[in-house]
Amino acid sequence: MKLICIGRNYAQHISELKNEKPTEPVIFLKPDTAILLKKQPFFIPDFSDEVHHEVEVLVKINRVGKHIDSKFAHKYYEQIGLGIDFTARDLQQKLKEQGLPWEKAKAFDGAAVVGKWVSKSNFDNLNDLPFSLHKNDEIVQSATTSDMLWNIDEIIAYVSQFFTLKIGDIIFTGTPSGVSRVQPNDSLKGFIGDEEFFSIKVK
Repeated sequence: MKLICIGRNYAQHISELKNEKPTEPVIFLKPDTAILLKKQPFFIPDFSDEVHHEVEVLVKINRVGKHIDSKFAHKYYEQIGLGIDFTARDLQQKLKEQGLPWEKAKAFDGAAVVGKWVSKSNFDNLNDLPFSLHKNDEIVQSATTSDMLWNIDEIIAYVSQFFTLKIGDIIFTGTPSGVSRVQPNDSLKGFIGDEEFFSIKVK
């Protein structure tokens, strides 16, 4: 399985990092080895002094598809989740300045938190899901999927033009503003609405 991540999908986050607003979704990949093991803490890697949290709504693909029309995209997933795309921001900035790929800053071991999965039928409107990240019991990121530049079905349709989607693939749909550095002993908890989807410690 693969982790397909969408960058720059929330306007305020684009402004926050002083990036240009894209005309189409930005895509990057993480290997399955990036997934943080259940009940394990996140260890800040030695190669970075500035790892940022990026909370994101997740979608798990449940059937094989390619060149999917957005009006049929809803048939390709049944479960919604929440996770974190950890980013070594200092390393990413160096790579960007050199015109190099981001993978070392985005795809390292433990860089992807995948919380619990629930049926999408639990929600009235997937295009207006409120979600948040709490760091040490303080809300640091908060948004709704209505803030996305491209919604879930549009993302699936777009991604499937380039990659065959397979059962078990996970799509990270982008992060809102409020990203910040994590430090040892931080506690991170993610919520969709009032329901907790993950809780991790930083070491």
